[in-house]
Amino acid sequence: MVWREIWATYSDSKVPLESDYASDMKSRWKSVFPAVGETRVRIVEFDPDKMEEPRSEETQQQLSKELPGLMEHMEPDSPGMHTTDSMDYGILLQGTMTLELDDGESVDLEAGDVVVQNGTRHAWHYTSKCTIAWILIGVERNV
Repeated sequence: MVWREIWATYSDSKVPLESDYASDMKSRWKSVFPAVGETRVRIVEFDPDKMEEPRSEETQQQLSKELPGLMEHMEPDSPGMHTTDSMDYGILLQGTMTLELDDGESVDLEAGDVVVQNGTRHAWHYTSKCTIAWILIGVERNV
């Protein structure tokens, strides 16, 4: 997986952003998922031929270190399933993938498809090498 963090804002961000904002943007991360009032913009490349399922303990520890908050959202008994407190806009730029929804339905996606995840439980399955752009907005969960 190649993970490119393009931009992030935090609850205390004000526009216009200060000129050195980008230099410490990622150092302020507490999680790859934004808290309420925060945003993330990223591009992620997946290659199913290089992905390890199920993930070894060593790989999980490495992901936890490099991508804080990621593994904490994953369900150990349902590989790939996770739920976040965010509005996620995904734009599949290249390749194919499948979105598995909470109700068991699956949706096949191809380049050009756009997905909106509204804080719902879901999993991604990569059926080819693919590149997806993500815009995540941290929101409060409606209980």
